[in-house]
Parts: sequence; structure tokens; C-alpha cells
Amino acid sequence: MTDLIPLAQAHCIARKGVEHRLTEARVRELLPQVPGWQCVEAGHALSRTFSFSNYYRTIAFVNALAWMAHGEDHHPDLSVHYDRCVVRYSTHDVGGLSENDFICAAKAEALVDNSQ
Repeated sequence: MTDLIPLAQAHCIARKGVEHRLTEARVRELLPQVPGWQCVEAGHALSRTFSFSNYYRTIAFVNALAWMAHGEDHHPDLSVHYDRCVVRYSTHDVGGLSENDFICAAKAEALVDNSQ
């Protein structure tokens, strides 16, 4: 992925093998582009909690996120609650974080930005 394309406009590509796992330095470069997201699990995953005013809005976000994930063929782990959804990205096929995780995190941000 080139740094000239905003993450939210980029698209995921299949990534398999440890050679596609991001270095700590690259993670540090990309993290500021997805405000509110945190590296968790010793840098092997990205996580963010999205808060909503009610269950309906939470589920609307989950459905929109599922649609986006299907299109990108990159799927998050979700923990869905009445007024929030915890989203966690990691690329299992590389054993940690890949650019796909950051692309999808940025797209998740855009879903919330566009809905308010």
C-alpha cells in the first residue's frame, strides 16, 4: 500500500505469511492514522470500543461493519453490547497485524463519521 492513498480509501489484499506482518516501526507510523484505536495483545491486534446511544444504533453499526468486512474479505472479532461494540482486528494468516487491519480500522471510523 502506498502512503499516498488514505487508509479508508485503500482496499485489502490477501496477505499470508509472516513476511506480511507489520514491523513495530510501521505500526507506529500507521497508528496515528486511526485515532482511538489501540495496539493490544503485545502489538498483535488493534482494538477500539465504539459507543452508541442505544441498541438500535449499535446493531446498525455492526451491520454496516459486517457489510464492509464482507466486501474487503477481512473480518473483525466483535463484542456487541447494548450501547457499544468492541472491534478487534488481527490478521491470523500473518500472525499479527497487517496493513489490512489498519485499512479496515479506518473504514470502521468512516462508518461512524458518516452516521453522525
